Amino acid sequence: MNYLHKKTGSKNGISGLGKRMDTKIIKIDNDHIDSTKLKEAVDILKNGGLVAFPTETVYGLGADGLNKDASMKIYAAKGRPSDNPLILHISSMKALDDLTKGDSSLGRKLAQAFWPGPLTLIFNKSEKVPLTTTGGLDTVAVRMPSHPIAYELIRQSGVYVAAPSANTSGRPSPTTAGHVIEDMDGRIDMIIDGGKADIGLESTIVDVTGEIPVILRPGFITLEDIERVTGEAEYDRSLFQKPSTENFKPKAPGMKYRHYAPKGQLTIYEGESRNVIQAINKEAAKKQSEGFKVGIIATDETLSSYENGIIKTIGTRKDEKTIASGLFRLLREFDTEQADYIYSESFYDNPLGQAIMNRLLKAAGYHIEKI
Repeated sequence: MNYLHKKTGSKNGISGLGKRMDTKIIKIDNDHIDSTKLKEAVDILKNGGLVAFPTETVYGLGADGLNKDASMKIYAAKGRPSDNPLILHISSMKALDDLTKGDSSLGRKLAQAFWPGPLTLIFNKSEKVPLTTTGGLDTVAVRMPSHPIAYELIRQSGVYVAAPSANTSGRPSPTTAGHVIEDMDGRIDMIIDGGKADIGLESTIVDVTGEIPVILRPGFITLEDIERVTGEAEYDRSLFQKPSTENFKPKAPGMKYRHYAPKGQLTIYEGESRNVIQAINKEAAKKQSEGFKVGIIATDETLSSYENGIIKTIGTRKDEKTIASGLFRLLREFDTEQADYIYSESFYDNPLGQAIMNRLLKAAGYHIEKI
């Protein structure tokens, strides 16, 4: 078979069974999917193994979601807390008959509008879905990806694929196969390289177990998009706040634990643009004078206004999609360049602002300076 075979160079690389693995890396063209190449990944999923694959949002780490042992391998490979629920990825609306119970009309209405696509819906789960997949909850998160490789992998495997982002827990989500290799080489069976993920932020998560859709994680599908279908929707009250107690039970991935975090301390500056630039320049100069390495997340519009440190543009405010797709890449680049402190502008002022700020706040541990 025409794949690259890569021996792990990681001394710490371990599988869900506690031993080092040889992780195979195969490249597949999104526009011309080679079924022969894909078959080995399909067989791995069928046999309870782990495969990282591209989606339109970020790269996912997949396993058979109805296989308890396979689900537990995901938690082990990522170092993920076991109460952090997984999302089940499907290729057919018929899957909802297997995975959900009770009245799912609201969810099905949204699914008809946005699937395949970057929307995850939370339903009451059926008995077929193990609690190991749902983090002990009686609800299940379900999504149908639109990425051709992800869709075909799920369809051809014939299993419901549980797949969180393919990174070690807490790190910035991977938007390229290279990011996955950094975190997962030696820990999983296979990585499918399908190029860069287009959106760059994980799917919108919406709870449809009540009368009104509730957004638990913002994403590319916005509140306004959902309201156009259902008439009304709302954000979860805790969405932009740090969880107050350790007893908090997350109903969706990313609600409880610190996520997306770079190794350096990230601080977000919020306020009028001129004041934010001035404050970041002052703090960056101070930290550099103390011998620290500093990173700054700017935009195309403000890039030339910063004076100190490693200055990178996340994209342009004229196209918020560039900001969304550039976020995790930048956080990983600052890790590579060993930035001790990272300073970022805020991004509430665009349609994707809620999703971008949700990720930034978690990455910063909710460390924000209002100017």
